[in-house]
Amino acid sequence: MSEQAGEASLSKGVPAAQKGSWTSFLKSLAGFTGDLSAMTAPPFILSPTSLTEFPAYWCERPELFAKIAEGKTEEARALAVLRWFISTLKGQYTSRNESMGSEKKPLNPVLGELFYGYWPETKERGGKTTLIVEQVSHHPPITAYRIANNAMGILLNGHNAQKTSFSGGSITVKQVGHAILTVALPSGGKEEYLITLPRLRIDGLWYGSPYIELVDTSCIQGSNGWQSVIEYKGKGYFSGTSHSFKATVTHPAHSSERVIQGTWHTTSTDKSTGATFHDVTTPKEEVTVTPVEEQGEWESRRLWYGVAKGIRGGDFDTAAREKSRIENEQRQRRRDEAAAGTTWALKHFEHIENDPTYEDLAALFSGNPATEDAYVYLNNGPLE
Repeated sequence: MSEQAGEASLSKGVPAAQKGSWTSFLKSLAGFTGDLSAMTAPPFILSPTSLTEFPAYWCERPELFAKIAEGKTEEARALAVLRWFISTLKGQYTSRNESMGSEKKPLNPVLGELFYGYWPETKERGGKTTLIVEQVSHHPPITAYRIANNAMGILLNGHNAQKTSFSGGSITVKQVGHAILTVALPSGGKEEYLITLPRLRIDGLWYGSPYIELVDTSCIQGSNGWQSVIEYKGKGYFSGTSHSFKATVTHPAHSSERVIQGTWHTTSTDKSTGATFHDVTTPKEEVTVTPVEEQGEWESRRLWYGVAKGIRGGDFDTAAREKSRIENEQRQRRRDEAAAGTTWALKHFEHIENDPTYEDLAALFSGNPATEDAYVYLNNGPLE
């Protein structure tokens, strides 16, 4: 390929005014070692959405979340958990490509940033489903969240961080953290499910049109013994298409296994019955959020309003200026805390070094690591 052809190919998805900064960014990536989360991306590749909003993707199909509690048997609930989980992946990992043309780098949240939302009560899913998110660490960036439908007796607590690296022309993202799904049973007991997080590979960088592919495996381990191991493959494996997955559902007391296979961003099939297992080709339901003008100063959409407006309007100079202002204010706040000998106090979560639920459930499948920390919700959210 000639140098001119290479440059044309490289810049295919890049706005003309941003080609220089994108080329410089790629050169920086190629020579960078360590965690990429601190790198500054060109404004045109930025999303107008903060990473604190991403936990909302867990519940964009709130009826599937609620239906977990309706399962009459342990197996039925385990399959409902898997169906709900697979149905969250499209929103989490491909929705920006559909709405913005390519994957975008989310805004890096500030320490103490908050995001509140809910999905209203309906007949199909019982009571209101609430979402509470807090940025509990900035270096490294860690987001803690809680999603609950109290009427159905189901809640999700978790935290997520990312460790990123560059290799072979792609960005690899190791997701750190886990989620615990708790289901209240009619008997008065409960079931808990440990959900581990898949690794990501971001391709398409050279063309200025990044997209995400999930790789390796993740696991859902139930306290009832049911386990789902999800294997992710891209083009050329299983169905020969991108975003392919194969989930194997087993229980120690059962010799047979259930296999679910398909593409996580469209549909999948239960191989034992031939029936459709999940289908996310239908419209999703966005989270309901208080209008920006009524939000507190630490709530995401108010905090990043100027940046988001600049990005959406193509005014990248204003977006960069507003982003720098917020980041500089945060740096000064940390300096002031250091000088005063104080640290930032979390609002809705408390950090614990070892999560006993994680340890118990990870032991059932020799999970690695054997223990993880967690953030415990303090039951003081505004939507309770």
